[in-house]
Amino acid sequence: MTQQTEKSAAELVQQASEQLSQLVREELRLATAEMREKGRRAGRGGGLYGGAALVGVLALQALVATVIAALALVLPVWASALIVTAVLAITAAVLAGQGRRGPVRPRR
Repeated sequence: MTQQTEKSAAELVQQASEQLSQLVREELRLATAEMREKGRRAGRGGGLYGGAALVGVLALQALVATVIAALALVLPVWASALIVTAVLAITAAVLAGQGRRGPVRPRR
């Protein structure tokens, strides 16, 4: 009744174990490759955000120079620069004070 082509239970368990091990290794390779690709995309995106932040800071510096130049039309240049510097210092102090208190929690 039993044929020689049929495998014993021990052989079937061993074969299943080998196939499961191979499947797990292949899934780990696939997951590693996917994470590597996601890391590359995130790195590029982060670099672009960093570049955008730098250009934004440069734009703000140009805006400050423009405000000084505009005030210099009616005041001496040193007074214009002093006024703009004082406004920026006060703004920085207010923001630092707000940040020191922590985030504002909305009322319910």
